[in-house]
Parts: sequence; C-alpha cells; structure tokens
Amino acid sequence: MTLNQDASLKIKLIQLQCHFTWGLRKEDTDLSDLQNRLEDDISFSLADQAGAKHLFSFLAFLNYLQDQPGEALTNLTKAEDHIREHNEECEKMLIVTYGDFAWLYYHLNDHVKSMHYLEKVEDIKQRFPAQSPTAFHAEVYGEMGWTFLMYSRKYHEKAKECFEKALIEHPDNPDWNSGYATALYRVEYESNTTEDSPAGKQLRRALELSPEDPYIMALLGLKLADSGTLNEAEELIERALMISPANPHVMRYAAKFFRKLRSMDKAIDLFKRALEKTPNSAFLHHQIAVCYRNNKINLCRNGGRNINREEVEHLLLLAMHHFQKAIDMRPSFIIAMIDLAVLHAEKGNLTKAEELFQEAFQVARAKNLNLQDVHKSYGNFQLYHKRSESLAIEHYMEGCQIQKDNRTGEQCLQKLEMIAKWRIDRNPSDGEAFGILGYVNQLRGDKFQAIECYEKALLHNPGNDEFLTALCDLRLSLH
Repeated sequence: MTLNQDASLKIKLIQLQCHFTWGLRKEDTDLSDLQNRLEDDISFSLADQAGAKHLFSFLAFLNYLQDQPGEALTNLTKAEDHIREHNEECEKMLIVTYGDFAWLYYHLNDHVKSMHYLEKVEDIKQRFPAQSPTAFHAEVYGEMGWTFLMYSRKYHEKAKECFEKALIEHPDNPDWNSGYATALYRVEYESNTTEDSPAGKQLRRALELSPEDPYIMALLGLKLADSGTLNEAEELIERALMISPANPHVMRYAAKFFRKLRSMDKAIDLFKRALEKTPNSAFLHHQIAVCYRNNKINLCRNGGRNINREEVEHLLLLAMHHFQKAIDMRPSFIIAMIDLAVLHAEKGNLTKAEELFQEAFQVARAKNLNLQDVHKSYGNFQLYHKRSESLAIEHYMEGCQIQKDNRTGEQCLQKLEMIAKWRIDRNPSDGEAFGILGYVNQLRGDKFQAIECYEKALLHNPGNDEFLTALCDLRLSLH
C-alpha cells in the first residue's frame, strides 16, 4: 500500500466509532485488573444476555492494549457471534465490533482486511442511516456508555451522557435504562448526593423494565439505604440474593448494604462468598479489609476498660492482610494503599506508612486519580501521628484546591476549620489561624465571613501579602 493509500485509510479509520477512537487512555485504568473483571463478568453473564457482547468487544480492545493481538481477534469473533445469536436486528449492533476489527487489522498491517471491515461499517450505515449527520446510532451510544462506565470512574459522567443519548431514540430499552441508572448511581456516589436523587428514580424505572434484574434491585437497595429507607432497601437486597444467590456482583452489593447496617459479620461472609467466585478481585479483598477494620473500631469504641487487646490486634492484622492482597492484585489501588498506610501508622510503623503514602502520591499523580484522597489522609497522618500541624494544613489545603464541593473536599475544610479554632483558642492573636478560617469561608462561598476573618488575620499579621490579596479580591467581588 502506498503512503497516500495508507493515509487515506487512516483518515477513514479515525472517523469510525469504536473502542480505538473513544479516547480511552491506558494511564486512566489498571489494564490487568480491568481485564480480570471483564473475564469474571463474562463468566457470570447468562448465555442469553445480549449485554455480554459489549464485554467481548471491550475485552478485545484491552487485549490489544496489552499486546495480545491473537486474543483480541478471538474475542472480537466471539462478540460478532454473540450479537448474531442473540439479536434478530443485529446489524446496527455490529458497527462498533466491525470498527474494532478494522482498527485491529490496520495495526496488524493487514490493510486488505482492515478495508473489508471498514466497508462493512459503511454498508450498515447506508442501510440504517442515523437520525442526523452529527449523531451516532443509539447502539453506538449504548456500547460507548457501557465502556466508559466500566473503564474508570473518570469516565462516569461521559457514560451518563452516552446513555442519555441512546435513550432519546429508544426510551424503553432495558439495557440502556440499566446502564443509565448505574451511571447516575456512581456519579451521585462520587459527589455524595442523597437528596432529590435522579439515580433513585432511574433505578426504579430500570427495575420496571427489568423486574427480575437482581443487579438493579441491589443497587436500588443501596440507594434507598443511603436515604434512610431501610425496610424497602432490605427487602430489595434479600430478593436480589434470592433471585441470584451465586452472582458475585449481587453478593458484593448486598454485603455493602449489610456493612452500612453495621452487620459486619454478615457483610464479611457475603464478600468472602463473592471472593470464592472471583478470586482475583482486588475490590473484594479491600472490602473485606474495611469490614475487619470497622470491627476493630467498634471493639475499641464499645470495649471501655475491658478491651480484648488480642482480638483488636487479630482484627488489625486481618485488615492489613486483605489491604495488602488488594494492592498485590492491583498495584495502582490508591485507596487500599492509603488504608494500609493508616493501619501501619496506628501500629507505630511510621516509616512504612510514609513509604505507602509516597507510593500513593506517585500513582495518584501519574494517573491523575484519587489525589485529593491522598492529600486528606496524609494530612491526617501528619496531624495525628507526626504531630505536624503545618504539614497537615498544607495537605488539607491542597485537597480543597482539587475540589471543594465533594465529600473529601468538605472533610479537608472541616479539618482546617478545626485546626484554626484550636489555635485561636490557644492564642487569640494568631493571625495565621484567622487566615485559615478566611480561606475556609471563602471556599464555602461565605464572602462576608471570609472578609471578617481576613481582616482579623491582617490585624494580627499586617505584613501578609497572601491575606491582603485574598481580602482585596473578596471586596472587589462584592461590587
């Protein structure tokens, strides 16, 4: 093929809608862990579930990213076979799979086969034109939505938007309604939304369309538990377990529900049963560790003077073991690193805790993920274990600057407020402490309170340019 022909083919490939053109960045996920999860999901997908086809296509793309072209071709063939077997009107659902085939053969330097699949895509698009020249087929939006949903939490908002677009054309599609409900649930979970929840309404809508879907039942149960509707939540969880007692996804959501109810032993039992089905799950090891840690906290809280020290130590070691297993299985598991670092700090292993925190910072910066959580937890480590208020303040402020209006951002603000008030109680002339309070109120949007705090800060620390600049900016913003 000449250079001009190659360039022409590449231009056509770039215009396709498939996994190769959706901007999925390798650094945004842990490829090996995601592949394990997809393979587990395929194993537990029922044979008549058309939804399994997007798992095969997605898995093929992950194979390609990990330099496994033979496995990629095998899984794309499985995707096509699955679509043809389980969908009478399957042609539009093949657009993404054929696009993946075209790209894969291009990368394998088989330009003839690449052109063949490119022509297949063009043929489908001519026979089934989209609603507008700028829109994709609903089937493309649907598959894009599932891919974004599973790839990384960074893509959850994109997943939500894709399912919204797919449902414009087919508002009663059960698969896309379930995907939309799941995306809304995850977006709300990450932003800590419990009031006026669109996810709750959409989960009910998805359950109307798929009344025996245990996955949606369990998610709705968790959502209701968040808002305090515990009786209905527990009924849904129990019903989901009855319908699909061996499904690890259902077990893990049920376990999370019982953990919320502080039924730790029941949660641990369910997580361990799910782990038997999916032994390579870093997520499940992390969840089991969290339960053991919670049992330790409860034992310490309720034991009074008669705390069973041996039992506390046993629970601590079990939690540390499972956190370490989670990290071993997924080396980029930032939250598990943080959790393990905190437990090492509790045991007095400050050097090991510091190593884990620095590793967490390194991974978080490389992946641009969970950095706010690392700053918050490292701030706690500096405050409570290293007794360094100044470094704690520095990291809480870093955390707030990443995002102030989510759960972790608010926790950082609360810590800053607490430290500032401690310092003012000890020394009412502490200008820096008033400056910290000004910063907290400024981020919370209380401009008048922030101005008052900065004025007090400058009264006691008149040469501080940072406080003066913040005060001037706030006063100007009022006009």
